[in-house]
Amino acid sequence: MEQIVRQIGNSTLATPPLGLGCMGMSEFYGATDEAQSLATLEAAYDAGVTLFDTADTYGFGHNEQLLGRFLQGKRSHVLVATKCGLAREAGGYARRVDNSAAYIRQACEASLQRLGVDTIDLFYLHRLNLETPLEESMGALAQLQQEGKIVAIGLCEVGGGTLLRAAAIAPIAAVQSEYSLWTREPEQGVLAACRRVGASFIACSPLGRGFLTGAIEDVARLDALDFRRFNPRFSADNLARNQALVALLRQLAQDKGCTPAQLALAWLLAQGDDIIAIPGTKKIAYLHDNLGALAIRLSVDELAAMAQAFPPGVAAGARYTSEGMKGVDA
Repeated sequence: MEQIVRQIGNSTLATPPLGLGCMGMSEFYGATDEAQSLATLEAAYDAGVTLFDTADTYGFGHNEQLLGRFLQGKRSHVLVATKCGLAREAGGYARRVDNSAAYIRQACEASLQRLGVDTIDLFYLHRLNLETPLEESMGALAQLQQEGKIVAIGLCEVGGGTLLRAAAIAPIAAVQSEYSLWTREPEQGVLAACRRVGASFIACSPLGRGFLTGAIEDVARLDALDFRRFNPRFSADNLARNQALVALLRQLAQDKGCTPAQLALAWLLAQGDDIIAIPGTKKIAYLHDNLGALAIRLSVDELAAMAQAFPPGVAAGARYTSEGMKGVDA
């Protein structure tokens, strides 16, 4: 992997431009295979990936436990990012957002135990509960930082205004939200706010939940447990329009001599040195394909052409169902 690293905000943490999202190794994207997932984690580590992203809600703790098994003997060489604030009942998708100080502390202690670590490098508030004073939530995170239980504080899916208010209470190292060729909403304010407060932007779902790779042509072929079957952008009403976007990306990638995934990731990383992407995968082949994006260089003209081909709002359908949008601070 490219040896260039990007600083995570104004923290002491730094990582190569591509990390690994681990969520799909435990749920949401169909059947899981622990042996395969552990092999993929090892392959990522061997390839130079250092940032591994999880959350307490992924697999109801399973994802953190899985990552904890992988971390044995490697802790000093990797960065662990996890999240709290989304509470779910086992076996269900429905969620509630809890930003209370008591919940944040309880969640942090539980994550430390599942991960088998003494300190979490980057600890995010997963979603925002507008009924809880921001001062309470940020105060709890700052206290955990002072105690050495976490190194840096992050926020997920927050708007620019919220970020500015939060950063006035405690330093924010990173904001994580969806950002890709078909989800360019961060450009409408939160990216500018990140730069104002010195926070990095961590782009999750940089490949449109796999759609921008061109590998998904028929949602009916997805595993029965795959949540994309119910995602608005994958619905019958929106699929044809979105497939046209993939066809365009496929042609651009062919002209560039790379894969659609590599082109999409290269475009994203070119949007600023303060952007880090965390594409998720369970398979080693996809991992290596994604890492190939680090070798792609795009000219000013190529970047402009891609931005014009994929303007903000181009994707058909919402990012999530209404349940999935709970706590998203637009």
